[in-house]
Amino acid sequence: MTNPSIDIVNLTKTYGSFTAVANLNIKIEGPKCVGFLGPNGAGKTTTLKMLTDLIKPSSGQALINGENVHTNKRAALASVGTLIETPEIYPSLTPREALMMVAEMRGVPRAERKKRIEDAVADVRMSEWLDKRVGKFSKGMKQRICIAAALISDPTILLLDEPTTGLDPRGMSEVRDIVKSLKKRNRLIFMSSHILSEVADVCDEVAMIDHGKLLVYDTLPNVTARFSGDGNVIEVGLLNSIAPAFITSNVSKIAGVLAADPIDDRNLRIKYAGGLEVQANILSELVKQNVRVLSYRPASSALEDVYLNLIKETL
Repeated sequence: MTNPSIDIVNLTKTYGSFTAVANLNIKIEGPKCVGFLGPNGAGKTTTLKMLTDLIKPSSGQALINGENVHTNKRAALASVGTLIETPEIYPSLTPREALMMVAEMRGVPRAERKKRIEDAVADVRMSEWLDKRVGKFSKGMKQRICIAAALISDPTILLLDEPTTGLDPRGMSEVRDIVKSLKKRNRLIFMSSHILSEVADVCDEVAMIDHGKLLVYDTLPNVTARFSGDGNVIEVGLLNSIAPAFITSNVSKIAGVLAADPIDDRNLRIKYAGGLEVQANILSELVKQNVRVLSYRPASSALEDVYLNLIKETL
């Protein structure tokens, strides 16, 4: 099976004298989660709508798996699941009834619909609510059913437009966990957001836009290393707690480390000078010191520094 791909080529959308998206070029290939990051009004939703042919571009092309969305929509979107803005579900319906309608519209074979619905609802952890009326659901529960609707056709590409917007902290956490679990299914997930911590937690790569223009597209570590300036920060999740004395005498002495401080008993924040080679060496040294590392990623604060610096330059 070929890798899923999204290819945005000189994509532009204007409304009179206003340019919402300006000559946007992004080529994404392979299963991963890409955060589409930018402030409100940056052009994220407009871009996603052009990717799904909800609106036509003024110029340029949007290609999905090599097919032009605007000239061969059916083929281009056949393997795409979408959640654009926040669709409503009739409150009198159950998830099973609502998703059966979606399955029929998406052309899922009749014999497969029941299993597809049950699998999609299981993916979003709503199986026990499958036959309850949607009108009694919280906003977070409704959002999870909307994600299930995007999964009905078993897509290789998911386009999600700010999927946690308007949710309470618990609902946001639940949706983020679902997106992380979907990453394991050999899918390409393109997810717009303006929540920096969410992108740092969920995504492998980030494409940042402002005023409809691409500012940067790269892996999260590369972006933070290239634009953070002096002193990058990584957060390390630990299987076991380590003593403060060990942090001072061992971790702080690793080449390139400027400071090492515990966030809590199983999370560590390390500030370092240098690029990706230094970051890789720090991880290697931690392993040599028998520190049992569960996670190792740029701190959300590092992404925030990059974001504020880049966005500020465009004002």
